[in-house]
Amino acid sequence: MKQLLLGDEAIALGALHAGLSGVYAYPGTPSTEITEYIQNSKLAKERNVHSRWCTNEKTAMEAALGMSYAGKRALVCMKHVGMNVCADAFVNSAITGVKGGLIVLAADDPSMHSSQNEQDSRFYAKFAMIPAFEPSNQQEAYDMMDKAFELSERLKEPVMLRVVTRLAHSRAAVEVSEPKAENRLDIAKESWVLLPGIARRKYDELIAKQPSMLEASEGSAYNKRENSADKKTGIIACGIAYNYVKEAAGSEYNVLKVSQYPMPVAKIKTLASECDEIIVMEDGQPVAEERVRNIIGDTCPVKGRLTGDLPRTGELTPDCVAKALGKKFGPAFEVAKNLAGRPPQLCQGCGHRDVYTALNKVAAEYPDHRIFGDIGCYTLGALPPFQALSSCVDMGASITMAKGAADAGLFPSIAVIGDSTFTHSGMTGLLDAVNDKSNITVIISDNLTTGMTGGQDSAGTNKFEQICLGLGVEPEHLHVVVPLPKNMEEITRIIKQEIEYNGVSVIIPRRECIQTAARHAKAAAKK
Repeated sequence: MKQLLLGDEAIALGALHAGLSGVYAYPGTPSTEITEYIQNSKLAKERNVHSRWCTNEKTAMEAALGMSYAGKRALVCMKHVGMNVCADAFVNSAITGVKGGLIVLAADDPSMHSSQNEQDSRFYAKFAMIPAFEPSNQQEAYDMMDKAFELSERLKEPVMLRVVTRLAHSRAAVEVSEPKAENRLDIAKESWVLLPGIARRKYDELIAKQPSMLEASEGSAYNKRENSADKKTGIIACGIAYNYVKEAAGSEYNVLKVSQYPMPVAKIKTLASECDEIIVMEDGQPVAEERVRNIIGDTCPVKGRLTGDLPRTGELTPDCVAKALGKKFGPAFEVAKNLAGRPPQLCQGCGHRDVYTALNKVAAEYPDHRIFGDIGCYTLGALPPFQALSSCVDMGASITMAKGAADAGLFPSIAVIGDSTFTHSGMTGLLDAVNDKSNITVIISDNLTTGMTGGQDSAGTNKFEQICLGLGVEPEHLHVVVPLPKNMEEITRIIKQEIEYNGVSVIIPRRECIQTAARHAKAAAKK
């Protein structure tokens, strides 16, 4: 049976049909739709597959690892920067090993469509010394889930599946099979403790598994050769780049398609021995290109992103692939001129707008003020018309950066953070500030949802006052306000009052996101 699926949906359905027992994730584009598909799946509901959102990627990774230790198959999903958050548990999971199959889904975002960097998660797989899959199309994304779970259980190691935005968010027909049963609970007594003496032994075991991982890659159906009579240029095409090569060049070249890692050394050496030059096509950073250089040395010239034959940054396209091969491809279109720019803006009626209006009004009274921002739709407060934020680096950084600036003597030092981001990684920063009695004002702009990624549940909803009090914020310096124009006088008065307080203040402007409010109203009307 065929279904028309997004790449993310193919991954989700592939996991369910492979006997998934739990998905653990924090919303992050372009990975969000995987968990949402499972949450809405009839099969997942019938099987009671765990699919609630986690507080952050670290807790997601650890919970998935716990399910694996109990013998069941688990999937943990995140965008590429989430790999940084879960790195401690992720790297150590390769040393402890796993029992039930565990797949770590990393959705990379070349060209930074909705991200603050272009990092390539294949580095993490190499760093942890675990296998990785990189589908070139939606069918492979579906099929690979079963293969990846099987490989994970055979090697007793986690396996990464890396996708990019263009695959995650495009649709194709996918041939699906019958779902497998879930693994049975297996709580046989085993040790997952990484005390140094145990960890050294486990690390030796991980090293000993590397030949098996390479053997699996060499024999993988996803790493295949396509031969041509022309022996001048050999192409190594990784993941989605294979599609661009086929679109731009058809069957004209000798191609080694790579969709399973570690890189298949023997196949690469064979291709290099048959061609005058190699060009490596990959979406992301030159991970494969560097490895190919290492494998074949000076025996054959290697081209790619590092040599300038392909763009060093951004997504690959059929056009740039064709250009690298010395071909013309498609009509060239000039960018339309004399069109006004249309940067993204906060929704009309959004509560964040009223927060920034009040904050800017008060902050204007302090020439040296700085407002430290965070990751969320409220980051748009850095753009016109508000232009309020002076920083936005990573999840939760607003509070700790405001603290550090205050430690340096900055006054006033103000942090703006969203509700979901606060529970993701802002709470520990607030605890540091409380312990140091830092002179900062923290605005937790609470729209009762994870707005930037489409309105998923926020872990701390209706708990923020208790959380802040539990972390030691003084009750008289914790305020909840409703961000509406009619309340502007009250809000500006409280902000001014708390800026003048020499210590930690927290103000929570709370009003539901207008997008989720509209959806809730529509759903209620149907009842």
